[in-house]
Amino acid sequence: MYLISLQNIRQLKFKRSNFCFFLLVISLFSLQTFSYAQNNSKNTKKDLELKKKKINDEINQINATLNTTKANKKNSLGNLVTLNMKLEKRVELINAINAEIVQLNKSINLTEKEITQLNNNLKKLKEEYARMIVSAQRQQDTYSRLMFIFSSTSFNQALMRVKYLQQYSVYRKKQADEIVYTQNQLGVKLNELKVSRDEKNALLGNEKAEKDSLSVEKQEQEILLTELQKKEKELKNSLEKKKQDAIELQLAIKKLIAEEIKRKAEEAARAELAAKKAKEDKEKAELAKKPKDKAKTNTKEEVKKPIDNKASPNYPELSEEAEALSEDFANNRGKLPWPITKGIICEPYGEHEHPAIKGFMMMNNGVEICSNKGATARAIFDGEVTSVAVSPTGGKLVIIRHGEYLSVYTNLSNVMVKVGEKVKMKQNIGNVLADDDDTKSAMNFQIWKGQKTMDPSGWLYRGG
Repeated sequence: MYLISLQNIRQLKFKRSNFCFFLLVISLFSLQTFSYAQNNSKNTKKDLELKKKKINDEINQINATLNTTKANKKNSLGNLVTLNMKLEKRVELINAINAEIVQLNKSINLTEKEITQLNNNLKKLKEEYARMIVSAQRQQDTYSRLMFIFSSTSFNQALMRVKYLQQYSVYRKKQADEIVYTQNQLGVKLNELKVSRDEKNALLGNEKAEKDSLSVEKQEQEILLTELQKKEKELKNSLEKKKQDAIELQLAIKKLIAEEIKRKAEEAARAELAAKKAKEDKEKAELAKKPKDKAKTNTKEEVKKPIDNKASPNYPELSEEAEALSEDFANNRGKLPWPITKGIICEPYGEHEHPAIKGFMMMNNGVEICSNKGATARAIFDGEVTSVAVSPTGGKLVIIRHGEYLSVYTNLSNVMVKVGEKVKMKQNIGNVLADDDDTKSAMNFQIWKGQKTMDPSGWLYRGG
């Protein structure tokens, strides 16, 4: 009976060992799962922080412009557009803060679940360890251990029982270590939870401050809008003139681009004719060296060859270098540097309603980029200057070719490049003309593919 009870004890310990091992595996798997989720959360958090920083920088830049305008004590459409931009950025910032709060809530929930699981695991580990200690105390005297070993029916069984006692002791030590490790992990997670909750409270405070600022700015917008609407007729006349100027500017740009396409087509046609003539001269020279009868045969065969009409002035062929540049330009969509070092888009691409005059539609083939007074324009990519001209709206404009793509920079006070010059990315090409109030600079920036306009905002880098 004694032997049977010892075997039962041994089986019981084995089952408990398996159970504890199972708990350990589940715990480690859960920790990996939570760690993966928290890593993803950290990546999103970093993106949101970069986005917030960029929006804050843009708001600071708008504030600088508005402060300069306020010093001049002059209300204008430009002020309203700038204030509207600030409101949009403020809303964007609040949305980014809300997104970060949502992300933090997810992280807090995950951490709380992990803490609950660690507490449950710790409780089970302690209960199992307590049972092991009680069992060990019952058999802790040397006589009981010796009786357990010497009561074996064979030498091999005695050896197995010695190993069992040794392994049981080692396992008990590991169980104690696992309890300490779980307690440490619990402490770490509790600290993480406290940090996340503190961060959430700080974000909630920031959100309230931004909403308060938004409320004040909306009041400013309403006051300015009321004042401007009193001069609606005058403003409409001014906008009609601006609209007509914009049409003239687009026609001038389109004409310059058409001339550039025609020039490229003519160059391609001349190059093809020169290559064809060189080929014919070479064939004639080779024919002259052969017998006359063979030469006649070859001449007849030559007449039968179809004429290559590949070259056409309407569809110019790009050189290998131009094709490579074009492909490189297209691959950098969304990564191109801004044509002004510090600027914000104050008028979007395409047709849009004017912020002050309801129903008055504006059309823009590019984007209006506003910056502080004295801003410098720069090339967005490697290319060749194809046009430098006087703009119908005032100032000068520059067109740079990037393979089949062209970038257009308008409203420049002076130009630092010349036609035919090869330019590099971020190379300065001129200074942007200041507005009538001499408080800010604004440049109309466009991207064309052939004779088709594209939305530049999708090409420029929007990161932090």
